[in-house]
Amino acid sequence: MPIELFISDIDGTLVTPDKRVTSAARDAVKRLRAAGIAFSFVSSRPPRGLLSIIEKLDQTEPIGAFNGGMIVTPDLKLLDARFIDEAAARLALDIMTSRGLDVWLFTDTDWYLRDLQGAYVARERHTVGFEPLQCDNLLPLCSRAGKLVGSTQNFDLLAACECELQEKLGSHAEARRSQSYYLDVTPAGADKGTAVRALAARLGIGLDRVGVIGDQANDLPMFAVAGLSIAMGNGPDWVRAKASHVTATNETDGFAQAIDRFVLNA
Repeated sequence: MPIELFISDIDGTLVTPDKRVTSAARDAVKRLRAAGIAFSFVSSRPPRGLLSIIEKLDQTEPIGAFNGGMIVTPDLKLLDARFIDEAAARLALDIMTSRGLDVWLFTDTDWYLRDLQGAYVARERHTVGFEPLQCDNLLPLCSRAGKLVGSTQNFDLLAACECELQEKLGSHAEARRSQSYYLDVTPAGADKGTAVRALAARLGIGLDRVGVIGDQANDLPMFAVAGLSIAMGNGPDWVRAKASHVTATNETDGFAQAIDRFVLNA
């Protein structure tokens, strides 16, 4: 079926490792729109962390933040907002802290953390484009959590913690790695698959006419619902195996190549 809506992940997919949107990526999005294909993106980033992408791509369609926990307009007006169940957020915070992870809490507007010198804080600051707020006690903020993130340089520990959280949180929250060093906890029933469904429904487009592209575990729910799924070459083997097609890496404009090869058939 011809694609009418194309939805992309951001980090590891649309942007380069140093978080740039290349001219090839911008031009590829323009070619999509010229062909009458709508474009959107869904990211684990908070809404404010998407502003630079919105501006660079002249975004007009709604987009998804927090792995689909929030759907917003390009001017960040909330169309649909979900927060993590407070008890689940408290449990996740306790587990991640007890395992030695550096834990961050994002509300719909701000980013809170205990340690401003954490290993990945500078990287995340560069990614989202705004400053974190230091807070010694994150528990009182759990009622407003749109996303919790556990980060560590011990990737095996993070993988084990992902399994533990999925088991202990059950149906009360989602827990998936968005990078090898980030573990995201987001609201129950809100993942990139539900975001794809919501965005397609807003545009009146059937899922069989939706194409998606991503690179990590948190992209698999959108692979599962879209008519066309494309994995980045820099993604893990087991993620690439779940996609309809595999493109080049985000260091070599794999996003733009995927659009031309698999969507536009240029």
